[in-house]
Amino acid sequence: MPEIAGSVRGTWVQTERAAHEAWASLIGRQPRAAALLHLLVANMDRSGALVASQATLATLMGASVATVKRALVVLTTENWVDVVRVGSERGGVNAYVVNRRVAWADKRENQRYASFDARILVSEAEQAGPVRDDLPPLIHMPSMSPGDVQMPHGEGLPPPTQPPLVEPDLPSIRREEQLDLLG
Repeated sequence: MPEIAGSVRGTWVQTERAAHEAWASLIGRQPRAAALLHLLVANMDRSGALVASQATLATLMGASVATVKRALVVLTTENWVDVVRVGSERGGVNAYVVNRRVAWADKRENQRYASFDARILVSEAEQAGPVRDDLPPLIHMPSMSPGDVQMPHGEGLPPPTQPPLVEPDLPSIRREEQLDLLG
């Protein structure tokens, strides 16, 4: 199986023993579906979701798209995963949400929420064009680590030339009052 570029290593998932026993049975009955389930669990995000095309899943499995489709029928029929359509029937992609009673990667109490983010996989073949190595480098934006202090550098910008937001209310004496005080 090809390694996914930018994949996060060092993460974990949890399963219950009953899920492992059922998964072992699935391996014996439907080995390609079990392999696809392992692939989905290995690449899901903390909420148990993964967005990927069936072609990308086929590439990762080393199988055909037809094999992935048959495996997904087994996984959805037997409630291993839910498939959620993202976008239109013709131009959309699927989000695969692993049954949280099978595997999860977050605190167990966080699994009761229905909303999810997803990790999205897009193969090079599905992207809008060939990968180009001749593009100019991106502008480097400096970043600060915790504890770093930004130091001023250079001339800086001139002060703004706008009038004050609030005109000061200076005390004043009227001319008549001033003449009375003098006179």
